[in-house]
Amino acid sequence: MKIVADLHIHTVASGHAYSTILENVTAAAEKGLEMIAITDHGPDMPGGPHAYHFGNLKAVPAELFGVRILKGVEANVIDLEGNLDLPVDRLSSLEIVLAGLHTVCSPNGSVAENTQMMVNAMKNPWVDAIVHPGNPEFLVDAETIVKAAVEYDVALEINNSSLKVSRVGSRPYCENIAALAKQYGAKIILGTDSHFALAIGDFSQAIEVLEKYKISPDLVINTSVENVLHHLNRRSNRKSSVN
Repeated sequence: MKIVADLHIHTVASGHAYSTILENVTAAAEKGLEMIAITDHGPDMPGGPHAYHFGNLKAVPAELFGVRILKGVEANVIDLEGNLDLPVDRLSSLEIVLAGLHTVCSPNGSVAENTQMMVNAMKNPWVDAIVHPGNPEFLVDAETIVKAAVEYDVALEINNSSLKVSRVGSRPYCENIAALAKQYGAKIILGTDSHFALAIGDFSQAIEVLEKYKISPDLVINTSVENVLHHLNRRSNRKSSVN
């Protein structure tokens, strides 16, 4: 399976990543990628950027070295209601919004509470994908999550870093989500969750999961730039405020 876009990439602005935008784009071009998304953590992450950072991403070119650059965020889910750490005016100005549960930002409750928190985040009209939903630190009812992803037209990430260097123990949970995504027809994205430029474009572990469960490329949105843009453009029918 050929993946042309890496939609989960961090820069030094995240506070615990170690490459610049320019270094990331250069690495992506060398890997033959057609698109990347710059998705630094939201401001509630220790060391993360101020909200103003996301408003000024317009200073970054739309394309460099033949690589399309999406300006986005990996927003932190901050409460059981699924609220994020950026306001609507910031979220609506970005080209891609990822949302994730993180130990230092999100309350960790029961399986039912974690599941509802993640589903509530999907209801946010600006959220395009839920990242690392197979994180064992936040156990969820995977079937409920996948069904909600279909209902709210939100993609679920198979996170290569979770399977390789972070969030130890994620594989069985990621595999379960992949199998359920195939069963219910949920959209999938692959992300490297790169915190250093050399990791960009390495989807090896995530692709292994897709191949194990014979996931069709049709379900994976970053198999083409057109698929990515089609998914993101569904926002045109969304309300400008969170329900």
